[in-house]
Amino acid sequence: MEMIVLWSDEAIAKLQDTFDYYDSTAGRKVADKITNSIVDQTIKLEKNSRVEQAEELLKHRKKEIRYLVDGNYKIVYWLEENFVNIATIFDCRQNPVKLKNIKL
Repeated sequence: MEMIVLWSDEAIAKLQDTFDYYDSTAGRKVADKITNSIVDQTIKLEKNSRVEQAEELLKHRKKEIRYLVDGNYKIVYWLEENFVNIATIFDCRQNPVKLKNIKL
């Protein structure tokens, strides 16, 4: 059964921040390439949502939170019925402890 991918407001904002950063520092072509790659990875979750690893830093949460990596970015999500909920896009060059503060 195919899942429906939903993006949280935080995930959309982080994707936009990523685009804006690369657009201003490296150009529109690079910004498009990076953000499109992230979105493409989330589309793959429609069919293979349970393949990815559980996020160790968020094991204490009630929901089983998983992630997949695209370049320097961790796409953090959880599953609920027929939905893949994208919680955030996390830049892995940051302190990983910051990941504990995401809102679900």
